[in-house]
Amino acid sequence: MEKKFGLIGATVSHSFSKSYFDEKFFRDGLRDYHYDLYPLDSVEQLTALLLENPELCGLNVTIPYKEKVIKLLSDIDPAAKRIGAVNVIKIKDGLLKGFNTDSDAFLESLEKWYPITNESNALVLGTGGSSKAVREALKKLKIKFKLVSRTADQADYTYETLEADKEAFSNANLIINTTPLGMSPDTKAFPPINYELLTSDHYVYDLIYNPARTMFIQKAEMRNAHIKNGLEMLHIQAEKAWSIWNN
Repeated sequence: MEKKFGLIGATVSHSFSKSYFDEKFFRDGLRDYHYDLYPLDSVEQLTALLLENPELCGLNVTIPYKEKVIKLLSDIDPAAKRIGAVNVIKIKDGLLKGFNTDSDAFLESLEKWYPITNESNALVLGTGGSSKAVREALKKLKIKFKLVSRTADQADYTYETLEADKEAFSNANLIINTTPLGMSPDTKAFPPINYELLTSDHYVYDLIYNPARTMFIQKAEMRNAHIKNGLEMLHIQAEKAWSIWNN
């Protein structure tokens, strides 16, 4: 029996999710399983997508629908509800249940790479659905953090006030980009922070994995910072999504 899975978002062509699951299905001999990319102009188009594709059993959700999709769900996992963002949907008997695998995937990948101490402090760039997942993980790991956003009402800093606070970078040695700035196809973009303030003591994590080396990561690397992209996090969250769909 054919089973379909896929990714919804505003732009999905950058995603490696299809190649990841195509390889997985081939490796595991799941010939009737298919994974497709579904670009949606608005989250409301999900309803029509489900009617046109009754074989859909599960979806991943990417920018900018991780928060907006919640209103269309029949049910939401308590962890995803607490985070306020959904990146995985399980479809069963016409009902949609939302989950968040981003947060635990980020936590797993960060723990292996970043040396956590009582002094650990982070700057989180962005306030969207991915940022919410990252913040939940940081809370679990007891890592203190400050939020940076384009607008003052949602964050501790705007990019302008961060620029003025020279101590922000010496106080925080973990910088995490949760924004889409630098993601394919707009690979020349990068968060507007003062990269001159980065040092070899800084750990710079970009949730973007395509391109593998964003301008954000390249600029951090030029300052001898430790760098990491989001590919490992993608793989971990994909496996967690697969467990949810098959549970």
